[in-house]
Amino acid sequence: MEDRLSRVFAALADPTRRDMVARLAVADATVNELAEPYAVTVQAVSKHLRVLEDAGLVSRSRQAQRRPVHLEAEVFDLMTKWIERYRREAEQRYQRLDAVLAEMTETEDRGARDVREGEAS
Repeated sequence: MEDRLSRVFAALADPTRRDMVARLAVADATVNELAEPYAVTVQAVSKHLRVLEDAGLVSRSRQAQRRPVHLEAEVFDLMTKWIERYRREAEQRYQRLDAVLAEMTETEDRGARDVREGEAS
């Protein structure tokens, strides 16, 4: 799993590939359609697609003369699970920190109250 996750994150490290994934999230597209907005060759776009394909993010199929590229959305489940695990751990650390800070504030408030009461007597 970790190796696959590494390939996914490495593939998404490139902004052009992230943009292609975003466009494929809207609809399948051919290599030529994906190449349109970029000032690069179709071959360069094909290389980007190979990286995405090797990571399992996209697949290609054949529909008559057309070869659309399809986003494999289930790969995002793998990423989401990994991210969620660390998000929960970070959230638990923040909750523990909040509890410590609340306890410190309460102790500080009690100490100040004791000082005021001592001065009043």
